[in-house]
Amino acid sequence: MDVRKRVGLNLQRLRRERGLTQEELAARSGIHQTYLSGVEGGKRNPSILVLQRIASALASDVEELCKKKA
Repeated sequence: MDVRKRVGLNLQRLRRERGLTQEELAARSGIHQTYLSGVEGGKRNPSILVLQRIASALASDVEELCKKKA
């Protein structure tokens, strides 16, 4: 699986587990909602710094966003 798709699926799962909308997570991360949507959809290639901001907003870490599902 493409790493962008994997990150997007993990991001979407974590966001939903925490009961956040894309708009709420985008605001907490300091990024635009359409950019976040692109990351979730596997269409954007976010920098490691952007991934860190998203992970922090989710009270998670970058490794959780990148890991393969067991």
